[in-house]
Amino acid sequence: MLLGLSKIIDCPGASLDFSHRVDLRDLRYGDCYPVTEPVVAEGQVRNTAGVLVMTGSVRTIIHGICDRCANEFDRDVDIPIDVVLVTELANEENEDEWVFPLEGDSADLDDIVRTVFVLNLGSKLLCSEDCKGLCCRCGKDLNHGPCNCQKELDPRFAALKQLLEK
Repeated sequence: MLLGLSKIIDCPGASLDFSHRVDLRDLRYGDCYPVTEPVVAEGQVRNTAGVLVMTGSVRTIIHGICDRCANEFDRDVDIPIDVVLVTELANEENEDEWVFPLEGDSADLDDIVRTVFVLNLGSKLLCSEDCKGLCCRCGKDLNHGPCNCQKELDPRFAALKQLLEK
């Protein structure tokens, strides 16, 4: 969807609110498709001294399997939007991922929302930011408490252990 900005493009101090839903069900993340519901983007585009700044948020629910603990999860995500809209890119080789070109007097909301969403997802799909994962020895989910495995002693400290036993 193109967001028409002709009313504020030449009016410093002017702003325009937006609300848009984007379908990202085709977004593949590893072996899964974590977005099954519409992604809702809401915010405002402000003309700040001739620079168009888009702020707001992107919200949805991610469904997936955690890369650390292997549990299925549903997690709400709320990602901030903070991008700059320009009429033309000065140097496309050094393009900033948070700067988007206008198409005439309009911004492509689908492209902006998709880019902001993907760049903020992270490299792993996690049930929570503080997921503890699985024990590498017994496989217990450490989010439900510690396991009973004995920690292996670093072989460099074996001599110290012998001293403690005497």
